[in-house]
Amino acid sequence: MRLALGYVPLVDAAALIVAVEGGFTAAEGLSVDLVREPSWATLRDKLALGHLDGAHMLAPLAIASALGISGPETGLAVPLALNLNGNAITVSRPLWAEMNPQGESLEAVARAFGRVARARAAQGCPLTLGTVHPFSSHTYQLRLFAARGGLDLDDAVRTVVIPPPRIAEALRAGHIDGFCAGSPWNSLAVEDGYGRIVAFGSEVAPDCPEKVLALPAYAAATSGALVRAVRRAGRWCAEPRNHDDLARLLAGPDHLGIAPALVRRALAGTVVVDADGTRRDAPNFVTFGAAIERPNPAHVDWLLDRMAAAGQIVPAPALIERARALYRPDLFDAALAGGDASS
Repeated sequence: MRLALGYVPLVDAAALIVAVEGGFTAAEGLSVDLVREPSWATLRDKLALGHLDGAHMLAPLAIASALGISGPETGLAVPLALNLNGNAITVSRPLWAEMNPQGESLEAVARAFGRVARARAAQGCPLTLGTVHPFSSHTYQLRLFAARGGLDLDDAVRTVVIPPPRIAEALRAGHIDGFCAGSPWNSLAVEDGYGRIVAFGSEVAPDCPEKVLALPAYAAATSGALVRAVRRAGRWCAEPRNHDDLARLLAGPDHLGIAPALVRRALAGTVVVDADGTRRDAPNFVTFGAAIERPNPAHVDWLLDRMAAAGQIVPAPALIERARALYRPDLFDAALAGGDASS
């Protein structure tokens, strides 16, 4: 039997892509087809309906799917975390010029954004920001960024959902004034001259839980081989000596369809933020590998707090218990016990 594993084209799909194309799944005796999905909503629904056997998935969307508050209620298990961080907030060049922040700190930039957002709202033409899904760290990072500038995002800004591969295009067309998305789409907006990266997700919310390997709950008991394969691939992705090869693989037409240099920036943690070539270092811009792979129940609690702050849930003991049950460090541990835990 072949497995169909879904992903959305992003740098942080690396571990899943490498697991298959690098031969890690084959080494575990698995036959796997990678399925590139155009949006998180499509991926969510295909996983719920049984058209996918697992997926690279937004951590908060996995929780929302399991709780039945985004799409069909879906029995899921998360036996492996794929990465932390990887996002950035980008605005149009005209908006950046209007912001004209008095300093380079996150607080100075957020205050400048808040000032412009309030002025635009008072004029009856609020800013429009793009996010990739309501239940995403991107949505929560936009809210946290706005709060740094003393702004309640709900009071002054219009937020719209746009799939990651289309979000930079929406900025270029003038449909939005800015967005929060994962790499490489921020770098594409900068490279093509119409965007300016103003904040990294890793500084707005350090060590932010991002993507997970989400599996149907009924497949959890037999997930060991897949967990081992993706885990080994994630460790391969974390090695700097592999980053040139990884960038070429991810950038290819079957995956991101973008210049390898744009992928390489995210992997190196040295990101070009404007059309003048200004670089900023962010060593933890996106994190793969050993330190992040075991599912951490504390991440569920943090995400539930963010959901509550966004008005998406009302926390209650039963809801919290159901959400926490999604993360399965026991499956991770069992997978290692069933294979070579040192590799």
